[in-house]
Amino acid sequence: MDEELHERIRKIVLAIPPGSVASYGDVAELARAPSPRLVGRVLSEDGADLPWHRVLRVDGTPAHHLAHRQLELLRAEGVLADGEKVNMRRYRWDAVEVHEDPGLFG
Repeated sequence: MDEELHERIRKIVLAIPPGSVASYGDVAELARAPSPRLVGRVLSEDGADLPWHRVLRVDGTPAHHLAHRQLELLRAEGVLADGEKVNMRRYRWDAVEVHEDPGLFG
């Protein structure tokens, strides 16, 4: 993966505001990444300093191995889950401001 794409993914995840979530696909689309899986890879390898917990599967479920911690962090920001699923219609980030910020794309 090229360094520019890696940094775009990191900047977009960093831009997700508290109380909001995005899907891996949302981040991939905004970053012009070829796959949502690439977003997951960046977060797993280089996302400890990012609000990684704000990125969920498109159906609102967290990564299975991180579910408890991820939902706990989201709850602290006011994002409530129904069981282990976040209502994406209610909490999904409207990323319009990202499209208008050329600084996110180099």
